[in-house]
Amino acid sequence: MRSTCLVFSLALLGACAEADSGPPVLRVCADPNNLPFSNDKGEGFENQIAQLVAHDLGAQLEYAWMPQRRGFIRRTLKARTCDLVIGVPAGYELVAPTKPYYRSTYVFVSRTDRALAITSLDDPRLKDLKIGVQITGDDYENPPAVEALARRGLYDRVVGFPIYGDYSQQNPATNIIDAVAHGDVDVAIVWGPLAGYAAKRLPLELHPVTPAVDPPGNRFTFGIAMGVRKQDRELSAKVEQVIAKEERAIAAILDDYGVPRLPPQEAKHD
Repeated sequence: MRSTCLVFSLALLGACAEADSGPPVLRVCADPNNLPFSNDKGEGFENQIAQLVAHDLGAQLEYAWMPQRRGFIRRTLKARTCDLVIGVPAGYELVAPTKPYYRSTYVFVSRTDRALAITSLDDPRLKDLKIGVQITGDDYENPPAVEALARRGLYDRVVGFPIYGDYSQQNPATNIIDAVAHGDVDVAIVWGPLAGYAAKRLPLELHPVTPAVDPPGNRFTFGIAMGVRKQDRELSAKVEQVIAKEERAIAAILDDYGVPRLPPQEAKHD
């Protein structure tokens, strides 16, 4: 009798444990201070997309917060503090990227009252303007604008803004946008999602940088995917199913944040 009760009790405990375990957890790696992409209040478009993915997977969304600095993937995804990064370049070698869920471009940003409408790296007016660019420092690979402008002899027209900014401030990457709005620089070359978000609240005009691929291969357009660990093939497949199913919902989120996107036929280099 005692052994029967013990078996029954163990079975009951197992059933209770299963019932108490709740839904699976989707752990997302994200920056807590990086609008328009993400913040710890859930106000970024990557926060919104993470919620959508978690909902479709029937999972509870949790975050592993970490500033997106050098070593971000190593200290989050590879350290197994999380399982998914919402925004990585397509083809990013440190993760297993999904198919891109949007493609965007670097843009020229200027004040609307200046009516500059600069669209080309070869615009002759650039030699007389202060040009804001984001820089990462001597020991990292800088964004494409730095090399493109230097190759055209315009390096002395460049005003550099650290891509990481002052992390003690809110949304530090927006410092370059504020410089355009305040007239500290005449024009800036900025990643499209960051510029598009700012243009929803400030009188700015945006124009995609041309050429999209500056010889000998300096690219200004990129596909953006989600990333998992290379061995997490099952999760990758499930996330790709969500991306395909929720294409319109994801597009609506990106529209809400002013993210400029390329049509597929214009994204041949991503």
